[in-house]
Amino acid sequence: MIKEMTIPCLYFSTIAIACLVTVLSLPLCRALLGKYFLDTPGGLKHHAAAVPVLGGCAIFIGLTASLIFIRLTTNFPTGTLHSLRGILCGAAIIFALGILDDLKKPQGLHFSVKLAVQCLTVLCLIRYGVHITLFDAPLLSYALTFLWVLGLTNAFNLLDIADGLCVSQALVAALGLWLIALPSEQLYINFCACALVGACIGFWPYNHTKKMKTFLGDSGSTLLGFLLAALTMGTGYSEHSHIGFLAPLLILAVPLFDTGFVSIMRLLQRKNPLRGSPDHAALRLKNNAWSLRKILVLFISAALFFNILAFAVTCLDEAYAILIYLLAAGLLTAAAVWLARLHAPQP
Repeated sequence: MIKEMTIPCLYFSTIAIACLVTVLSLPLCRALLGKYFLDTPGGLKHHAAAVPVLGGCAIFIGLTASLIFIRLTTNFPTGTLHSLRGILCGAAIIFALGILDDLKKPQGLHFSVKLAVQCLTVLCLIRYGVHITLFDAPLLSYALTFLWVLGLTNAFNLLDIADGLCVSQALVAALGLWLIALPSEQLYINFCACALVGACIGFWPYNHTKKMKTFLGDSGSTLLGFLLAALTMGTGYSEHSHIGFLAPLLILAVPLFDTGFVSIMRLLQRKNPLRGSPDHAALRLKNNAWSLRKILVLFISAALFFNILAFAVTCLDEAYAILIYLLAAGLLTAAAVWLARLHAPQP
């Protein structure tokens, strides 16, 4: 059994190891594979030269190494890590799919292939007991699980349109999830969230530096989305309120909002919402003289705010939780109306 006094040290170790391994592995990945995994400018991509897309490799290595180290050096309670095996198995499949997609850029894999493999990862989660448990009818719970995991996996992929945007959202969401899950007996949620925090911290500087600039790639953005989707299904939210189970919508409000906003704008223009679009909130802000720094500050601030709301709904009575949800819905609606009035850049 884990001694209670050692748990804070284990959390810190998990974050530190994931961060350190991510930092050290990325230059090695660039040296060995950089010339094979390049994102070239064109379309919605305005970077000056081809950039390696190996952030996902470093994050996957850092997160996995951290969790393996903690597992081998810690005597966890029996059964604690059963669900974690399903998450890591699905994460490995998502990562491999992203690697293949990045390797075949700029065309990438066909959407149907990616969707089929992503569905396989959801089945992997369900096999290991990681799924939505809101309803007595298993088929309904499984259907919502598919929708949740596939939606978030692709939402983070769509969000990866500016330096630091996707990884910063994943970092804030993982921190928020960890704090909410701390009282939980599901230790795998806490430790996996910590490992994700460390890996994101380790990669983030590489997304901005000029000399060693590296993008997440599909292998990174989809991995982040998948992990967060899986982890949000593994903890309890309804101790104080029967509608606390909606807290994950607040934890991941920003990426969900951006995906929903882009999809609605594309549909209003009678265009395919599944294709690349200049309607993203960040691109609209950039087209209206917002600097990348201001955009990042706005997105991170919004994510922190909604994670605080998520924490609040897990602690307050139902009446207050309803008010918080209404406040969040009102703010997001107002933001959508404001963004819709801004001019989107031309594709």
